[in-house]
Amino acid sequence: MPLLIAGSIATDHLMSFGGRFADSLVVEQLDKISLSFLVDDLEIRRGGVAANMTFGLGRLGLTPVLVGAAGEDFADYRSWLERHGVDCSAVRISETKHTARFVCTTDPTGAQIASFYPGAMSEARLIELAPIVARVGAPDYVLIGADDPDGMLRHTEECRQRGYPFIADPSQQLAFSGGELIRDLIDGAAYLFSNEYESAMIEQKTGWTADEVLSRVGVQVTTLGKDGVRVQAAGAEPLVVSAAADVTAVEPTGVGDAFRSGFLAALSWGLGHERACQVGCVLAAYVVETVGTQEYSFTPGEFVARVVSSYGDEAGAEVSAHIG
Repeated sequence: MPLLIAGSIATDHLMSFGGRFADSLVVEQLDKISLSFLVDDLEIRRGGVAANMTFGLGRLGLTPVLVGAAGEDFADYRSWLERHGVDCSAVRISETKHTARFVCTTDPTGAQIASFYPGAMSEARLIELAPIVARVGAPDYVLIGADDPDGMLRHTEECRQRGYPFIADPSQQLAFSGGELIRDLIDGAAYLFSNEYESAMIEQKTGWTADEVLSRVGVQVTTLGKDGVRVQAAGAEPLVVSAAADVTAVEPTGVGDAFRSGFLAALSWGLGHERACQVGCVLAAYVVETVGTQEYSFTPGEFVARVVSSYGDEAGAEVSAHIG
């Protein structure tokens, strides 16, 4: 049974400026600002939460279905994902808009000038899940990640109506969403993913207590950064799993997406929550140790060895029976 991963598909265009932005600003003339900067380099990185997650699942040997909207400029990105095991046949290609794009220029002080173009992402609201399910089969889960808010809501409502088990992962959209939308996105989810800050934001914006959130979802999975991950369900003792050992952090972007990939892969293999957290933490370690969200690689043997070094031989043996 497949995993459907719905969410954003985007590219990041990152540039570096050798001078200081502050030296080019005239405070008295900010209302007439007109500036351009000669940048030193350009790096284009693949991103978007759904694309990142499907890439991670593909690296672990699964064939996830990517559900999202992109532009006609998606061809090279599609080829990359398909080479790494991702089913991109459900991606909607816009006839008028480019793939979502983040453009950012950074100076040596860390100051940034950036913009985000949602582009084709706004057409995610036009995607219906039923025809995808008719083609690929009933899903284990439909993960609904950060995307066009109307698209997220449509996917969530369709999952409820058709009985598809869904995972709520609103992440970056929480800051821009009101309480009513957040309640609609998470109520009835089989799993709710968030980090600690996002969990607090969910409670604040929905008006629900932590216990009330747990009563409305099957399982809440909260990432704790260097302290690992906590898994909670109503009426059960919390499970806390430590982060992977011997991690040399380089860049954190995409770490949460990788954790979700590993967690879902382990669930698909029929493993329990402890193993799912461990697989997620090991995959997250690969991402935090590289620059870019999809630039890591490993062999099954290397991955299992890292599971063993962090969580022991029994964990490694269980993962080894499935990864490929």
